[in-house]
Amino acid sequence: MSAETELRTVPAGRRARTERSITGRGWWVLGVALAGTFLAIMDSFVVNVAVPSVRSELNASFAQIELVVGGYVLVYGLLLVLGGRLGDLHGARRMFVAGVGVFTLASLAAGPAPDATSLIVARLVQGGGAALFYPQVLAVLRIGFDGRARATAFALFGATIGLASIAGQLVGGLLLHLDVWGLGWRLVFLVNVPVGVATVVGALRFLPRGERAPGRVRGALDVTGVVLLSAALLALSVPLVEGDHAGWPWWTWVSLASSLPLLAAFVVWERRLKRRGGSPLVDPDLLTLRSFAAGNGIAVVFFAGNAGLFFVLTLTLQDGLGYSPLTAGSVFAPLAVAFAVASLIGPWLSARWGHHVLTLGYGANAVGTAVLLTTVWLDGAEVTGWALVGPLAIVGFGQGLGVSPLFGAALGEVPERSAGAAGGVLETAGQLGMSLGVTVLGLVFSTSLGDGPFVTASHLNAFTTALVGNLALAVAALVLLRFLARSRIQPNG
Repeated sequence: MSAETELRTVPAGRRARTERSITGRGWWVLGVALAGTFLAIMDSFVVNVAVPSVRSELNASFAQIELVVGGYVLVYGLLLVLGGRLGDLHGARRMFVAGVGVFTLASLAAGPAPDATSLIVARLVQGGGAALFYPQVLAVLRIGFDGRARATAFALFGATIGLASIAGQLVGGLLLHLDVWGLGWRLVFLVNVPVGVATVVGALRFLPRGERAPGRVRGALDVTGVVLLSAALLALSVPLVEGDHAGWPWWTWVSLASSLPLLAAFVVWERRLKRRGGSPLVDPDLLTLRSFAAGNGIAVVFFAGNAGLFFVLTLTLQDGLGYSPLTAGSVFAPLAVAFAVASLIGPWLSARWGHHVLTLGYGANAVGTAVLLTTVWLDGAEVTGWALVGPLAIVGFGQGLGVSPLFGAALGEVPERSAGAAGGVLETAGQLGMSLGVTVLGLVFSTSLGDGPFVTASHLNAFTTALVGNLALAVAALVLLRFLARSRIQPNG
């Protein structure tokens, strides 16, 4: 039976549950899952505001600081699919607890790190822990909830992503400002410890013990698939993370070119293993699901635009307009609020408009980006961060409508036996998109900035140029929606 046929055969008992809302214990399960979401996403952003303090206190080189920031993202992106597959094989609950435990211990080690090398190692381990537990969040939402309950769960998941993204900058800036007990930047990592411990306790208490979803294939881990996919992602990710700072030497282009044949070899191997009756890392049949394949493509473009905008806007606010990290983070706050509100009303809109809620979201994202570009272009050197709040709120509203419905639509047809690996693939697509967005729009920004004096006007001119690219990505995400099967974007996921 193909994946498409398998998913159209829905048991009657399952259909009977599609209108149920989240019950008492379900809220605890969802709370634990969202706590894990918050930890993983916030830690991708919170360290950014602490970079100057870390570099000063630990006497770290620029290359070491790059590894402190980029090392987490790199390891996280490389191991997401592996983490998801381990959840499929050994149970989402077990892998979630193990991953959060590793992440928490690594945070505890990062706080008192005596030197840059120790901090880098702790950050790499943090990324590995996050990659182990984060795909299990999507598996829990996909398997543990149906119908109205799943729509609500994905809505809160999307709201959590938005809040965690902004909270990373706000919380980081606030902790540095308060300097509690003279710990300074170390609190940025130590704050994860109590949250992580509480999340582990909650997971052990509330996450279901069912180790395998119905129909899940037993089998050994596909080591060859892990090696091929990791090599392909490494060849693609390292140049994206380090290429611009390194000046794009020859090896970055060789690495990028080699990622394609490595990825092709991975696909060929997975298909061959499936034909032999083995258990592939990623079921090749997933790509026959139109909603899953299209959802991954949209995720790359959509998250590229989001991450690229955040990156160049942060540079403009702090380096161009001279804002402190806390003030710069405050400019993002309306975007986060609008994101959260849109995520929460997304299921209500989906129930009435179906697939049009994604069209509305990506349309609002494109309109907000256009208004932001127009505002900066018209105001020129006189623009302030507060003049950008309105357009950013529109962008945030569009992004909020575009995240959780996209995840729900992309995973809605995925077999439960492959929910973890599919969630890892989708998250990897988002991570690659973010790396591409930061790299491409960052390159546009730095090229436009040039080598002249870095005054406010030059930063704003560079920001305007980068926003043109950001608008192109927003429009591209809107256009790509036509490839997402309309019948699959339903509030019941």
